[in-house]
Amino acid sequence: MKEQQKYEVIKDLVDHGGNKNRAALTLSCSKRTVDRHIAGYRAEGKAYFMHGNRGRKPAHAIDESVKADVVDLYMNKYDDANFAHFNELLGREESINVSESTVRNILSAADVLSPKANRATRREYVKRMKETLAETKNKKEAEHIKMKLVEIEDAHPRRPRCAHFGEMIQMDASLHLWFSDKKCTLHLAIDDATGTVVGAWFEEQETLKGYYNVFKQILVNYGIPYMFYTDRRTVFEYRKSGSKNADRNSFTQFSYACNQLGVAVETTSIPQAKGRIERLIQTMQSRLPVELRLEGVTTIEQANEFLHEFIAHYNARFALPSHNIASVFEKQIPKRKIDMTLAVISRRSVDNGHSIRFEKKYYRTLSRQGRIDYLHPLTKGLVIKTFSGKLFFSVDELVFALEEIPERERTSKNLDFKPPRDKPRKKYIPPASHPWKLASYEAFLRKQKRRIS
Repeated sequence: MKEQQKYEVIKDLVDHGGNKNRAALTLSCSKRTVDRHIAGYRAEGKAYFMHGNRGRKPAHAIDESVKADVVDLYMNKYDDANFAHFNELLGREESINVSESTVRNILSAADVLSPKANRATRREYVKRMKETLAETKNKKEAEHIKMKLVEIEDAHPRRPRCAHFGEMIQMDASLHLWFSDKKCTLHLAIDDATGTVVGAWFEEQETLKGYYNVFKQILVNYGIPYMFYTDRRTVFEYRKSGSKNADRNSFTQFSYACNQLGVAVETTSIPQAKGRIERLIQTMQSRLPVELRLEGVTTIEQANEFLHEFIAHYNARFALPSHNIASVFEKQIPKRKIDMTLAVISRRSVDNGHSIRFEKKYYRTLSRQGRIDYLHPLTKGLVIKTFSGKLFFSVDELVFALEEIPERERTSKNLDFKPPRDKPRKKYIPPASHPWKLASYEAFLRKQKRRIS
């Protein structure tokens, strides 16, 4: 643009005459420079104003064959790597040493989008591709662009329902203003095959306790499902960054309980992949607050009680009939096993006072006979808190019950005396039919019978 402006100003000045001072002001240069431009224009014409490096390849420029190799390697060999990782692979595997920004510019010029591109970059790329699609007249090229657009826009095609009742249980939670003026979280579970809501529970926040209550409802009412499909919350899956053993780090309390019962757990970070539970949450947010308000519910306890009636009406209204669908729920397990399976397990050590600290309280271990059994200090074990709240301490293959140690004694042996009784306690004499005296009583009856006869 600057070259064209210089050419037009100097050409007009030479052809028609004019004020050199005004021309110098227009071009932001001195009058002497204007005289030099006039001399150059008269000698070389328009070519004088062209920059000397135009059309010349820079000395540090990357060869076109290298650019073609970079694009070809990414499209055919490393298409699942992000640009930063791809740059590392080029230097390590292909001996192509270029900067990350150069690789990014080469691939962007070839209309290649990074898998880690942010939303704004994707939006700009889609806009550019649509403009190209509107201008192109080649049918094959247009079809190729359309396929790219489908991939970039992260399309989620419709998925058929599962074949069996209990094959997939989708779980999620929703923080919403369900009742009163304080938000709380509703934990939900729905069967993918029939759309039956199999569990629902309110808690103040999304917690393991809420999902455990939903899991218990499923186990009690239906049995053991085949699989849970959830989002990637740390309740279900935990992966420590930089760890090589992902399975060990992803074994959370919930996944451990599922492993004990043989239930698979799959997670996803894409909400559209578990669309059935997402649509259920939308329906609940529309219907449930109205029902809770009409019922006069103001506390979480009242809401959890009301959920039983509401879910029964909801399933009767919206769930598909399950009598024609085979069920893969395994048989229901005893409540005692459910109580032990849906437990919270924590590592603890015995302190110097032969006690165990758990949840800001101290406990002592009891044997099966109910007597206090002191363990050696620094003994490591697992505190097991069952679903019903009972506490146990496991050391190797031994299990001890835990009894809370009160902060102070309830009564004093030295100062608190029992008041004397006004009347002496009557001596208890068991009747003749008492189990302890039954044998002698029967012998007495036989003896009397022989005397009579």
